[in-house]
Amino acid sequence: MTWHQKETDTVLNEFGTSLKGLSADERKERLEAAGSNQLSEKEPLKAWQKIGKHFVDVLIIVLIAAGILKGLTGDYIEMAIIFAVVLINGCISYFQERKAEESLDGLKQMMGMETIILSENKQVTVDTAALVPGDIVLLRSGDVVPADLRLISTSELVIEESVLTGESVPIEKKEMMFDADVALGDRINMAFSGTLVQSGTASGVVVATGDKTELGKINAALLSVAQQTTPLIKKMTHLNKLIVKGLLVLIAFVVVFAVFRYGMEFNLLLSALIALIVAVVPEGLPAVLTMILSMGVNTMAKENAIIKHLPAVETLGAMTVICSDKTGTLTKNDMTVADVITKNGQLDTSAAVTKAEQLLLSVMSSCQDIRTDSCQKLSELSGNPTERALLMYSEPLSGDFLPAIDKLPFHSEHKFMATLHDLPDKSRCLYVKGAPEKLLAQSRLTKQERHYWQTQTDRLTKKGRRVLGFAVKPDFSGQTVEHEDVSDLQMIGLAGIIDPPKEEAIVAVEQCLQAGIAVKMITGDHKDTARAIGETLGMKHTCRVLEGSDIESMSDASLQSLVQEVDIFARTTPEQKLRIVNALQANGEIVGMTGDGVNDAPALKKADIGIAMGIKGSDVSKQAADMILADDHFATIARAVKEGRRLYDNLTKTIHFFLPSSLAQGLVVLVALLTNMPLPLSPTQVLWVNMVTTVALSYAIGFEKAARDTMTRAPRPVNEPILSGYSLFRIFYVSLLVTVPCFIVASQFEDTAVRQTVLLQGIVLSQACYMLSCRELLHPAINRNMFRNKALFISFGALFILQFFSVNTPYGNALLGTVPLSAEQQIQLILVGAILFVIVETEKMITKYLAGRKSRTKLA
Repeated sequence: MTWHQKETDTVLNEFGTSLKGLSADERKERLEAAGSNQLSEKEPLKAWQKIGKHFVDVLIIVLIAAGILKGLTGDYIEMAIIFAVVLINGCISYFQERKAEESLDGLKQMMGMETIILSENKQVTVDTAALVPGDIVLLRSGDVVPADLRLISTSELVIEESVLTGESVPIEKKEMMFDADVALGDRINMAFSGTLVQSGTASGVVVATGDKTELGKINAALLSVAQQTTPLIKKMTHLNKLIVKGLLVLIAFVVVFAVFRYGMEFNLLLSALIALIVAVVPEGLPAVLTMILSMGVNTMAKENAIIKHLPAVETLGAMTVICSDKTGTLTKNDMTVADVITKNGQLDTSAAVTKAEQLLLSVMSSCQDIRTDSCQKLSELSGNPTERALLMYSEPLSGDFLPAIDKLPFHSEHKFMATLHDLPDKSRCLYVKGAPEKLLAQSRLTKQERHYWQTQTDRLTKKGRRVLGFAVKPDFSGQTVEHEDVSDLQMIGLAGIIDPPKEEAIVAVEQCLQAGIAVKMITGDHKDTARAIGETLGMKHTCRVLEGSDIESMSDASLQSLVQEVDIFARTTPEQKLRIVNALQANGEIVGMTGDGVNDAPALKKADIGIAMGIKGSDVSKQAADMILADDHFATIARAVKEGRRLYDNLTKTIHFFLPSSLAQGLVVLVALLTNMPLPLSPTQVLWVNMVTTVALSYAIGFEKAARDTMTRAPRPVNEPILSGYSLFRIFYVSLLVTVPCFIVASQFEDTAVRQTVLLQGIVLSQACYMLSCRELLHPAINRNMFRNKALFISFGALFILQFFSVNTPYGNALLGTVPLSAEQQIQLILVGAILFVIVETEKMITKYLAGRKSRTKLA
């Protein structure tokens, strides 16, 4: 409802109330009809649902089926091993990837616990939850506004609304009426639920409670936003489905071939199929990917980026657009004097201060409320951020603080503040600070002087500055100050104040643009201010700024088309921020959204990755986000993007390493079945390779450093599959290089245990050599960075210990059915691995050369 456009008497009549408030009986009836002043909640997932969802991946389901079949055939030990693998993977996923859904709790905490109301003209304290439409609420300094109110009376009321509107400056409220609709941040006759009364007092009638408040609308938006599926999860789901489809084809082929060609018995065929399933399914891959992502989380935590949801690490590297709030994110959220204009132009702080400039600095230091004594330290002062900015500017330049004899406080009706002071020369002077247009109207100026000050005011306004004027009235004879005394002033200066961009944010924006990531500012602040900040930050498209009113009148299709060409969005509401994120995602963008206020929460949750400020951010924004910046630095995002891209590169290398191994083991089983030979590896031996040795080797890949071009290349295409055509070629031929030579060497031996041990050891050594090659997908594997990766040597050391245990100890022999191998047998297997390494490195050189020649041909 547009309550800000109605007279207070009209509002009171529509709610059937009066300035005396409602009676107790009326309040009881309305509470039963309207419901309590609380926000709706989404029913949380039950514990079994939270745990169970980590066991419904298609590969996990296939393994569970294999374990059940093993139990039906009586192989309980192998069934237990398979189920243990499933349980380990599920537990890792549950404990590492669970995300707290606490957004609603944070919103509820923003509403005060008790409120003072008028009931039958008596002040009564009631629970906030018991407020009803029509109640008359009394506000005072320090109160959290308990519901949406249409203000009836105000006295110096100032409310902090940045959590809702993005405004960095507290808003002075008054009981006026608007003829036309205005943006949320401009409704100065309204007080909104969850905002903070900074100073003053007021009374207002409750016009909305619970879900109908502006805070309730944000809550509804949070409830309606579904959790986004990250690009990595989507790609891994697609990859898993491909693996299962390929496995089903192999199973169908094996069943038909084995039954019709050899007439294989059911029990033997079932064991063979289970062995094939266990071999082909890369059950260790989820654990390894989780491990790499966890390492990324730890690395980012050291860089002050706290990740709440593991796959969000990779999403950072896939981002194509960052939508950032302005206040506190790109800017310091600390008002600063950017320009000071005297009658002679810009004040030069590097030169000696003239007498006229000294007077201007004295007005800045003395005509204010937050400092009452010259002994007070500036660092200890709090209050109006504009006055603090003036003191921060004037004090280092020796702006004299003079105690006030009398004072006229600032009032929105008059738009100025005046203080009376005794000067060191024993004369008395009136200092005045306020809106330039008001001071100019009260000053004695020539036409030329008036034009000068007006021109300077317009220039600062276009630069996005909040402009204040300063004037004096010397030789004042009175003992007190009245409003009529503020006349015949001498205009002495202007100050342009702004919430400046963080220096590191300017650098970070440049880095993001170099990395092909578009940066867009979505703020509740004014158009000119937003444009000025955008230009300073070096954003691309700053000529056109879309305001909330523009977005409101647009269709989704129009916004989707225009959102690519506009980088600055001003005076936006939470719903409009959400629409902008939706429009970008509809264009296929991977969207990161930063913010610190409650008004950012729905967009943070909807974005592919929500990024909240850790220091100045509200609890609601932190709980809705996927990542929290502990230092509130936008620059941390750029570092996180680099880490995300490094992790994706390493995840890709890991998958390229894992899949040939799984396929090779599957081919070993398949060859045995097609040739009617005994199974060359038992399911336990296959699981040993997949879950122990492969995981140990994969550990090193996660520590590979970022490539030189990590932050200069464009984001990878959104629809790019995790496996390319070249990847499939690599996986197929490497699996043959692992399978065929190892099979040939193993076939020399008649003893089953020796043959299985040789095959097991051969596959592991070939994997080790191939892992070394996988450090670089196309570049040579032997390089300087290899020796900087300490994890590589730890990984090989762990592999040596594991394989020594499995082959050369009685416990390992009993567990895996292996036997010790001779030195000659070991040397043969080492040569097999070395040959594989040389072939892969040669293929990489050829592929890189052909790719480079193709690229040069395109450019020509």
